[in-house]
Amino acid sequence: MNYKELAKEVLLTEANELEIAAQKLDNDEIDFEKVVDLIVNCKGKLIVTGVGKSGLVGTKIAATLASTGTSSFFLHPTEAMHGDLGMIGKEDIVLGISYSGESEELIQILPHLKRFDIPLIAMARHKESTLGKYADFFININVTKEACPLDTAPTSSTTLTMAMGDVLAVCLMKKREFKKEDFASFHPGGSLGKQLFVKVDDLLRKENLPVVSRETKLKDAIVTMSEGRIGSVIVVDENQKVIALLSDGDLRRALMSDDFSLDCSIEKVATKNPKLINDKNLLASDALHIIEDYKIQLLIVVDSSENLVGVLHIHDLIEAGIK
Repeated sequence: MNYKELAKEVLLTEANELEIAAQKLDNDEIDFEKVVDLIVNCKGKLIVTGVGKSGLVGTKIAATLASTGTSSFFLHPTEAMHGDLGMIGKEDIVLGISYSGESEELIQILPHLKRFDIPLIAMARHKESTLGKYADFFININVTKEACPLDTAPTSSTTLTMAMGDVLAVCLMKKREFKKEDFASFHPGGSLGKQLFVKVDDLLRKENLPVVSRETKLKDAIVTMSEGRIGSVIVVDENQKVIALLSDGDLRRALMSDDFSLDCSIEKVATKNPKLINDKNLLASDALHIIEDYKIQLLIVVDSSENLVGVLHIHDLIEAGIK
């Protein structure tokens, strides 16, 4: 058995089903714009429900919606029939998922939804299924072939169902003009939150910085560099404007010069016009890109007059988990 070829076949089968579904959207009766408007104008929550594999996919869909600005949670139909039906309010919307459209546990709650006039969006393979008939809006998740060699285990169908959930999430994000800053507010922790939420000012070193004047001798600057513990010395003019930076790399290159002298002015060996930024509210992840693009270790932050505000070292970004 060539498992690499089998893996390729599975991926291509599922990709083909996604492509077929995309082409069918032009012909399907479902109007995504109306579904999006319904959810956006909902004063309550979007409650996702389903059993088995559909329930597992529904859990993911609810999580994606909740993290992208749509108030949503997953409710198991069995739990709903045993008391949790009260979690569905009159201003809520239900997204029911069942590939067959006949899942017994899900079908049992449908009359109760209609009794309370709860709008129902259905995801199933047939509009004429029980779930499809109860639905106010129907999203077709039918596939021509499962990736399973027996054509039975939910594979292509669960992939398509999850993709349709992503379709809803992305359409809703566009409708709400959901921005990067909004996403950050829903993901304050973890690597995503750090990339989208942590700013330069949150990591900026502002106290006891290794700063010297342009007249400072190299030997004195080296002492300041050792005390500063950032591997560099910042050089300012008489107006405290940043004019140069002495890094350990600059120092090593100076040592290779035939006329090297510890008594020379620091300005002779320092890097003139180092990379500066004047936006301390810049995202730390964007600052990291600047550091990587310029192949530097220290980013100097200044005010509008190019006076020193603080420094951001690449180690600070790494320790904070910024990628």
